[in-house]
Amino acid sequence: MTATRKQPPVQPRFQPGDRVAERPKASLLSAIRQEAREKVKQYATHRRGVVVDNTIKVLSSRNGRTARVCYVSVLWDGLKTPSQHSQMRICLESEYDKIREDHYALLD
Repeated sequence: MTATRKQPPVQPRFQPGDRVAERPKASLLSAIRQEAREKVKQYATHRRGVVVDNTIKVLSSRNGRTARVCYVSVLWDGLKTPSQHSQMRICLESEYDKIREDHYALLD
């Protein structure tokens, strides 16, 4: 007899109107020289925008298990239409600088 485990409800981290930024993406910066790494860092920009809406999707796998995942619709600065992203790839704009510093510190 297998026990079924009930997952806690998914809660959106961001509310409509919040200013957000893309989290830094994994890169190959650790594989290049220090001088080149500094040059690449200054051009590594990430989008910033405003949360428009939250959506919870139910994803199912081949074995029948399901997962509820929260997606965020973001209207990026300079664009006219919002795009949908997993909330795991987004952070508050106020937290972005610290997250970026931590990201690059791990690569050094």
